[in-house]
Amino acid sequence: WYWYHRLGHEINLFWAVHIVHHQSDEFNFTVSARITVFQAFVRTLFWALMPLLGFSAEMIMSILLIHGVYPFFVHTQTIGKLGWLEYVLVTPSHHKLHHASNPEYLDKNYGDVLIIWDKLFGTYVEETVEPVFGLTQPLNSYSFLWQHFHYWLELREAMRQAPTWWAKCKVLWGAPKDLHPQTRDVVERQFLKHQKPEAPIRPLRSYINFQMVVSLAMLFFFVLLAFYIPLPIKILIAAWLLITLINCGAILEQRRWIFYLEYGRFMLSIWLLYYCIPHVAVLFVGMVAVFLVGCSFSILERKYLHLIYKPLTS
Repeated sequence: WYWYHRLGHEINLFWAVHIVHHQSDEFNFTVSARITVFQAFVRTLFWALMPLLGFSAEMIMSILLIHGVYPFFVHTQTIGKLGWLEYVLVTPSHHKLHHASNPEYLDKNYGDVLIIWDKLFGTYVEETVEPVFGLTQPLNSYSFLWQHFHYWLELREAMRQAPTWWAKCKVLWGAPKDLHPQTRDVVERQFLKHQKPEAPIRPLRSYINFQMVVSLAMLFFFVLLAFYIPLPIKILIAAWLLITLINCGAILEQRRWIFYLEYGRFMLSIWLLYYCIPHVAVLFVGMVAVFLVGCSFSILERKYLHLIYKPLTS
């Protein structure tokens, strides 16, 4: 696992799927959940190779269980030094440096459970200065989509500028530190076209927090009851959650098109409600509501945008 993680930092193609985990300028338990679908796919391929190398199913499942639980607890600043355990295990004091963007901490402390691998391969470091968390080149966007795809766009731009096929391959398989820093600026001018808004004020933040609480509750029951939920409903729930995540980022960026997302989420909510309460009256009332909202779309859009953005413009 040490080398899987290390290659995820030293090869652009793998860094593109891992970078989201390091974007947060905070370091707490929520950072451990910053795992994308792309990274989950790559991890699955990694674990799929283990049986071919002779590892038994029991051993793989045991490692997966440990790996799934232990790293969660090292993503925190509330736990200090742990005495003699610091010499054997990866602890929060080790892993927080891995998430730091200070030059002296870059590409260090890759270990997941045991710190001995970093000491063995020369990537171990101890804290000397206060760590600054996040990327060396912070994002200028709150967008959920931008967070996931910006580095892919940077790689595409770097490959476009590469003069030969060999140079293009070196972009994909080269190191992130070799990617020209102005590549991000080029991509941002193409796709962002604005500066990152100021931190959201309290009413807006409360609305976003409410959406996230509802999403987490839905995700909890989705995972809990996944075996009993039919595939079409799973797709609807996944779409609802995805729209919500995109919507939260769009609100933080004060996008004007978010009402379209809200309308789409409203329609999905009707179908999910009908699944929970399969009565024709629920479907009828829901369809009437969708029709009425559609007929008054422009008026409701203006009122909605005024309601959520009014504190920012008053």
